[in-house]
Amino acid sequence: MRPNQKFLRQSKAFWANVRSISQVLGYTHDGRIVVPSVREIMKALTKRDLTSSHVIDDSGQLTPLGQSISEYYDYRSSVLHEQVEPMLMDATRARQVFEELLEKLKPECPIPMNKQKGAMKNPAFFTGIINMLIEANIGYYSCDYNPLQLTTITRNNQPLRTLARRIDGAFPSTVNPVAVWEIKEYYYTTTFGSRIADGVYETLLDGMELEELLDSEGIKIMHYLMIDAYESWWNMGKSYLCRIIDMLHMGYVDEVFFGYEVVEGLPPVVREWVEVASSSESQNVLARDDRLRLI
Repeated sequence: MRPNQKFLRQSKAFWANVRSISQVLGYTHDGRIVVPSVREIMKALTKRDLTSSHVIDDSGQLTPLGQSISEYYDYRSSVLHEQVEPMLMDATRARQVFEELLEKLKPECPIPMNKQKGAMKNPAFFTGIINMLIEANIGYYSCDYNPLQLTTITRNNQPLRTLARRIDGAFPSTVNPVAVWEIKEYYYTTTFGSRIADGVYETLLDGMELEELLDSEGIKIMHYLMIDAYESWWNMGKSYLCRIIDMLHMGYVDEVFFGYEVVEGLPPVVREWVEVASSSESQNVLARDDRLRLI
């Protein structure tokens, strides 16, 4: 899922209002994503001793900012219920997709095991699906499917930025990558614990660092989040799905893949990475030839 351009890169104040209102009203009610009314928006801000005049005028009508916020709440709810929920898989469905791709692609890429024990110990189905799809679409390029080091961006062969934490994958490597991604699959969890919540905020941190890199140095690294497990995310973690949709539209990730969405959505994205890498290689060759002509 890519962001809706209408809500992409709204002001920081816009997101401050969205978060403040959601904090008071909550993200869900009776299993549905909350879409607050004008009256509820006013009550939420008043409850926090905040003014509401910037979103609701004296006649009780939404201001342009208030209208945008209201439309975003409606969009967030509809996209989660109509697009995200049907894509999330359980372990049985994920295993089926994994085994189909395993038979079809006969991969050589790493297929890690999950961290469960006993009967629940299996290949990490979602990660395996992702790795297989990437391998099938990168051609002769390499890929770091399990980085064990921090991501570093260089200039003149010197470190320019090094991200604060290790990411789950990088193409083609963790040094000057074209793309980086995080994978969050939780098929066997029984509660939505702090570990899952922390995963969302870790991705937010990565996104903020990459935003600073783009703003300060003009260097763009594509950033993706891929999540799955119906029970964890939909039945127990809807509020964090809301936060993920917010994060997507704040520009901290370029795209979020929800469950089965990777099967059709990831291959064309990987081919975009290859195009960028090929273009970069061509530019490097031209620059090298120019230097040689000057010698």
